[in-house]
Amino acid sequence: MPISTPLTARLRVEHPILSAPMDVIAGARLTMAVSEAGGFGILGGGYGERSWLEAETAKLKKFSGAFGIGFITWSMARQPELLDVALAAKPRAIMLSFGDPRPFAPRVKAADTLLICQVQNEEMAEQALDAGADILVAQGTEAGGHGASRTTIDVVPAIIDLVAGRVPVAAAGGIADGRGLAAMLTLGASGVLLGTRFYASVECDGADEAKRRICAASSGNSVRGIIFDLSRNNVWPAPFTGRCLINDHARRWIGREVELMQNVKAVAAEYAAARAAGNFDIAAVIAGEAVGLIHDIPPAAEIIGRIVTEAEQILLGRRNFVSAA
Repeated sequence: MPISTPLTARLRVEHPILSAPMDVIAGARLTMAVSEAGGFGILGGGYGERSWLEAETAKLKKFSGAFGIGFITWSMARQPELLDVALAAKPRAIMLSFGDPRPFAPRVKAADTLLICQVQNEEMAEQALDAGADILVAQGTEAGGHGASRTTIDVVPAIIDLVAGRVPVAAAGGIADGRGLAAMLTLGASGVLLGTRFYASVECDGADEAKRRICAASSGNSVRGIIFDLSRNNVWPAPFTGRCLINDHARRWIGREVELMQNVKAVAAEYAAARAAGNFDIAAVIAGEAVGLIHDIPPAAEIIGRIVTEAEQILLGRRNFVSAA
């Protein structure tokens, strides 16, 4: 039973699975692997490191499959020329998250490129629709990295009701297997966007130790807050906070954020040194609440195959189920 949805039709892909544009670690290798497996890979343009973006898009220019490129919108606004670098690679879609997409939408549309907007509430969804978004990603607080406070099971149907079929909606936050995909399709989503599950993949450019910690973590081992942003002197605009695995650094500062701010210079120096050394007792492993469902580091194609097969079995079972009542 192939899972065909408005999302797969809009992106012209086989499976309703998108990989999140995780800053720097979602490089061309992961992007191409996801797309080659029938999903839709999205390069992690993130904050906008130009040399990295140029190197990774150069690889994608040689790729015959479909792909997207994603940015942190408020950060790209500081260097809007990066959008031109991205569009020159001929992506099928540009994904914008965490900021007003309207200043950039005309350039995306003029390039005959789809616009994907990640949103966390109805107001952001309306803004994205006004900008001409072709696809929305409704992100719940369970997601790794930055997000807001509403849960996936709350925000996804709320955005779907608001959209009323105008554009496909993908769900994000706490999803890592076929049960999650099936659940989101049942809620009315057209697919899912996965970050943490693809972090723990062969093709992700994240550190091996970070991947190992994701696999070792159990449910409840992540925390959302501002500790890691403060520690790297990169505080985000409200209402966005960051979710990472709980480590020694988090335990030290949870509940002591004001004190951290008072000592931010020393803490930031310690944090930067730990990050450079790959010391994840201090440096953050950016991961979501789905870590309890992740126990291995397979190729991206295997991840997609597992998820689709499990979701198909669940959905087929629901179709054939007859209540005894």
